[in-house]
Amino acid sequence: MSEATFKDASQRMDKTLESLRSEFTKIRTGRAHTSLLDHVMVEYYGSEVPINQVANVNVEDARTLTVSPWERNMVGKVEKAIMTSDLGLNPATAGTVIRVPLPALTEERRKDLVKVVRAEAENARVAIRNIRRDVNHTLKQQVKDKEISEDEEHRGEERVQKLTDDHIARIDQMLAEKEAELMEV
Repeated sequence: MSEATFKDASQRMDKTLESLRSEFTKIRTGRAHTSLLDHVMVEYYGSEVPINQVANVNVEDARTLTVSPWERNMVGKVEKAIMTSDLGLNPATAGTVIRVPLPALTEERRKDLVKVVRAEAENARVAIRNIRRDVNHTLKQQVKDKEISEDEEHRGEERVQKLTDDHIARIDQMLAEKEAELMEV
């Protein structure tokens, strides 16, 4: 098995983990975190930009975010963008500072979020397995083309399986941490 194939598979699996981590940060827990608003887009001089490019986002306390737009005329647009986002938040403006209180999560909402988190984790597992399948297919093709021996193919399959198991274990660990965070009252 060529080192380049293995390295490529490893990088693709790492990207899958990063993608999952980014999806998990979008899923709101009861605690305030600045990354919660990262995917909120604000209309700024005719183009849509992420909120962190037009305002400062800070954590005021465990349940409140403060958003301070850099330009006074952007306060209304930033507030509207937060309100219309899919997060279900109701910002309150006080001069040039927008306070975003995070409502406490109900038990039912927590369970719904756990289901969402589990689905995201399963999608990541499937992506990891697809990468493994691609590598195994490449190995079989190399044996067919007589580029490598069958022994090298088996060693390559074992190596990619070990890599797959490692990444799936990391996904399971991330899932357990996020579930615990969501169910924490």
